[in-house]
Amino acid sequence: MANTIIAPSLLAADFANLQRDIEMINNSDADWFHIDVMDGVFVPNISFGMPVIKAIAKHAKKTLDVHLMIVEPDRYIKAFADLGCDILTVHYEACTHLHRSLQAIKAEGMQAGVALNPHTNISLLEDTIQDIDMVCLMSVNPGFGGQSFIENTYDKVKQLRKLIDSKGAATKIEIDGGVTDKNARQLAEAGADVLVAGSHVFKASSPSETIVRLKELTAL
Repeated sequence: MANTIIAPSLLAADFANLQRDIEMINNSDADWFHIDVMDGVFVPNISFGMPVIKAIAKHAKKTLDVHLMIVEPDRYIKAFADLGCDILTVHYEACTHLHRSLQAIKAEGMQAGVALNPHTNISLLEDTIQDIDMVCLMSVNPGFGGQSFIENTYDKVKQLRKLIDSKGAATKIEIDGGVTDKNARQLAEAGADVLVAGSHVFKASSPSETIVRLKELTAL
């Protein structure tokens, strides 16, 4: 199995020292930047918008993994492509025409991701899994960082892995929410490819050492 991708979530970074935290990720063993965009409508919180992402993109030297927790994501696909995003993830629950949204993301040269809320069933992706580059399973209710991990996630990872394999798809599985050194290995063993870690990394006394630890734990 390939090494698990570690994607620190900038939602947990120090916004007054954002460049410092971006440089820390650039120089660490982390693989991606995970950026949560919230609109206060789809989720009960507002994070950051285009100007901040533009500033992040200017300094970031690794893959930009952008997770849209917003209504009507189709309106902004081109804008995020223009900012230099590499992966754009939309929520299943926010897309009336999921297949069309996926095609639009790919048409802009980005990889297309689909996020599922904790209560959304894996089986709903059966018809589109071959068009999805990555499925992001929310392991907390979306909207706020620092929440506790939902234990049912392990079963969902296994179900999703089974669906991907049965369809011969190359879709990655990403876990977002409550990821720590306590559950990282179990998630990788269940079939997760990408782990998003926010508070666990940025609130640690040594964020870069915490990233190393996550990489070690998930090297199966």
